Amino acid sequence: MYKVLLLLFLGVVITSCNSDVDTGEFVVGSDYLSVSNKVVLIDTLTVDVSTINLDSLITSSQNRILVGNYDDPYFGKVKSDSYFQLSSSGYTLNTDYSDTDAPNFVFDSIRMILRPDKYYYGDTTKVQTINIHRLLQKVKPNEDDTYFYNSSTLNYDSESLGSISFKPKPISKDTIVVSIKDVFGEALFQKIKKREITNFAEFTEYFKGLVVKSTSNGSSSVVGFNTASVLRLYYSKYLGDSEESLFKDFTILDASKQFNNISLDRSGTLIKDLPDFRSSLSSAKTDNKAFIQSGTGIACRVDFPNIKQLKYISDKGAIVDAELIIKPVNNTYSNAYPLVDSLRVFVADKLNRITGTLNNSGSATYAVLNGETDEFNEYIGYKVSVGAFLQNEMIKKSDSKLSLIFTIPNISKSVNRLLLGDQKNSSNKIQLKIYYISY
Repeated sequence: MYKVLLLLFLGVVITSCNSDVDTGEFVVGSDYLSVSNKVVLIDTLTVDVSTINLDSLITSSQNRILVGNYDDPYFGKVKSDSYFQLSSSGYTLNTDYSDTDAPNFVFDSIRMILRPDKYYYGDTTKVQTINIHRLLQKVKPNEDDTYFYNSSTLNYDSESLGSISFKPKPISKDTIVVSIKDVFGEALFQKIKKREITNFAEFTEYFKGLVVKSTSNGSSSVVGFNTASVLRLYYSKYLGDSEESLFKDFTILDASKQFNNISLDRSGTLIKDLPDFRSSLSSAKTDNKAFIQSGTGIACRVDFPNIKQLKYISDKGAIVDAELIIKPVNNTYSNAYPLVDSLRVFVADKLNRITGTLNNSGSATYAVLNGETDEFNEYIGYKVSVGAFLQNEMIKKSDSKLSLIFTIPNISKSVNRLLLGDQKNSSNKIQLKIYYISY
């Protein structure tokens, strides 16, 4: 009777097996082998799932110009604009010539050359339109800060310096070349030619930087460009009947002075009421789904509210292994919105403050995708070992509980997203398997 009451109290189903039997992927160690020892599988412990909005993500020094927008049926309207400061290795025209040659230099044109870095997300078959604007303030973080964030913006001139519409081909090496207005290029050229700009300080005082903005209403993708992209000033040297074509590049030499502003309009979605980063939105209020999106800071939180009750199973016992399997919701991913290969796993307190990463054997542990396909996609899911974490949670004396936070890798330089099912999801339930030994 006592055992029956105990099982009801725990709210778990326990399956017993002999200690010398392989229980799933876990084999009991020889130190625990005894006729009296038993390993039980607990697979119905409550797992709470929710969605959180992490505090601002650092998007400077990520070495990616991220530009585009798309309307996501689950997350809302996603948009990324990129800000950056440019500079040059020198502020003279062709150094092979002396200042006496300057009158022979003539401005030709100026172009922004954007080089794809092979990252993309969404439907790249639709036309993307980008506009380039001149910044009105220096690329400098707020006072008492050294970073830019996904929410950071800078003032810019509303008049576009250049625009282009194109169908992204991010896998190819084809560059996107945007013609910049001659009036801007001529003015910059004359400043350098007349030696009114001779160093970086004078250059940034006159030309503070650029922002690349996506403005197409019909766009359905966000693409990445390499920070080796350049603003190229073309000019010529005339001497008698001869002409020599020359150019000067302005590049992103300081990665900390380039950042992406990544925004999300959640209006009309299940996560429209997502609270600030100190709180969470239960999956019970979001159709038994949890949401993850890189770039915007949306993450999945997993709690184990009854973990401490396991210590009442026996006087002496321990969690020797545990596997958490979280499954993407069917029909929410596709070729345009592919599943990532793995998820990062952090440990956080009740206010969603990250206290560390989930570690096994001294290294960060990832939830790894099992991409095995079947007719109903039952086997597709992310698996991660959480035994050590749950053992520590079970035996610690304080009442405080830690949670696991799941995010997409490269969270600050992409806009990938994922929907996961909770324990009450109709077809993609989260699963927790705990192997507990009594000795």
